[in-house]
Amino acid sequence: MRINAYTQVQQVYGTKKAANVKSKGNVNFSDQLQISSIGKDIQSAKQAVAGASDVREDVTAPIKAKIQAGTYEVSAENFADRLMQKYEEMR
Repeated sequence: MRINAYTQVQQVYGTKKAANVKSKGNVNFSDQLQISSIGKDIQSAKQAVAGASDVREDVTAPIKAKIQAGTYEVSAENFADRLMQKYEEMR
């Protein structure tokens, strides 16, 4: 008897699901996307960064010229100080 009750309940729910699917089938939905002004600003900033050069030529050109001329000198003391600073930052 209990099995028959389960079958009857299953049939009731099965017919409701089919009716819901049929009624939803007639409705058309479309997705929409709206980008905020902040999002647009971020996108334009990303494009500006992507268009910029990775190397700052105004900084590297004089150093390259000194290296090629053989006049570029590195202070061992300054190098050691900066090396220790980086080491401390990484700790």
